[in-house]
Amino acid sequence: MPAPEPTPAPSTSSAARQRPFEWEGLDRQGLPQRGTILAHDVALARAALRRQGLRVARIGAAGTRGGAAATTRRATGRARGRISDKQVAAFLRQLATMLQAGLPLLQALDIATDDGRGEMAPLLQAIRADVAAGESLHAALARHPRQFEPLVCNLVRAAELAGMLDSMLDRIALYREKSLALRGKIRAALAYPCAVLAAAMVVTVVIMLWVVPSFEEMFRNFGAELPWPTRVVVTLSRGLARHWLPLLGALVLAGVGARLLLRRPGVRQAWQRASLSLPLAGGLLRRAAIARWSRTFGTLFGAGIVVVDALESAAGSAGNIVFAEASLAMRRAVGHGTTLHAAMRDSGVFPEMTVQMVAVGEQSGALDAMLARVAELAEREVDDAVNALTSLMEPIIMAVLGILIGGLVVAMYLPIFNMGSVL
Repeated sequence: MPAPEPTPAPSTSSAARQRPFEWEGLDRQGLPQRGTILAHDVALARAALRRQGLRVARIGAAGTRGGAAATTRRATGRARGRISDKQVAAFLRQLATMLQAGLPLLQALDIATDDGRGEMAPLLQAIRADVAAGESLHAALARHPRQFEPLVCNLVRAAELAGMLDSMLDRIALYREKSLALRGKIRAALAYPCAVLAAAMVVTVVIMLWVVPSFEEMFRNFGAELPWPTRVVVTLSRGLARHWLPLLGALVLAGVGARLLLRRPGVRQAWQRASLSLPLAGGLLRRAAIARWSRTFGTLFGAGIVVVDALESAAGSAGNIVFAEASLAMRRAVGHGTTLHAAMRDSGVFPEMTVQMVAVGEQSGALDAMLARVAELAEREVDDAVNALTSLMEPIIMAVLGILIGGLVVAMYLPIFNMGSVL
């Protein structure tokens, strides 16, 4: 298909308002094409090319690509602040809503940029500048890998080529929102016992450093041998008072060392394998991994990506090496002709109910919808597991606090009770 020539302007005043745009894309037969078109802005140029049956992959003002790239680099350099995943998900949802309402992409980015506050403002300005300079949306997002992972950029790229950007952004926004909600539930389940135990440790240190020495001074006037629980507590209090600084340094070094060790691939993978077998949290982490994997794979498959490529992209989405290895093994099996549900069963990491639901989805031709159901079911199980874990941890924490604080109090008052019995 020959590339369209620049459209002649009907009048001198109209031509003065139009600019030439160079474009690259695919025609109806999927063959690469390139050319130049006159339009008032990028959005109108894209619309004109789309009406001609062309799928635009790249478009920009003719002869200004270097200047546009420099402008983009300057705008990108200002987007340095800490941006949360929640802010990025809100931006994707806002953009999807405006595109579904029929607004052009550049106008939707203008509105999002005007609404941007704080750390998001430089990021939105950079994305808007890239798109206004002729970059595709996926290329503009790819310049910010900390906020938009390759999975999101690839989905946006496929949606731009297929002309379904609004629906794909809605899918991506839903995916990010569900992932954030799931992460928040797990953090809430694990943060509560950690916070209570940390507070108990602080109270214990205060008692050992300030309360126990007062009792020790009083015990010296008794002139009698102290019970062994009291002697143990007094000895620990003296050691903590003398060596608190080295102990604090050792604790900080241990935390930093553990963090550095977990950055090593071998150690991190070993920890991920072991975490699935933890007595209380293992089942919760496994259900969360299944929910993330199902949501990611369903989103990719629904976007039109073939199963083998979707399995490869979803390998790291579960956040656990066990599921990543299972996804790659399933990819090899499906590539050799095995059905997806059979490959899932052979992997040994998915429950039988999940395998059966995927089998039904394959047979009915609604695999993406069934994977969404699997993700929703796993997320509901995560909710139940979080509630059960919280209910179970409360009596355990109370017992630990009772033994710790109550043991210190009894050890301090035991000499007084013994003196009262002697008198």
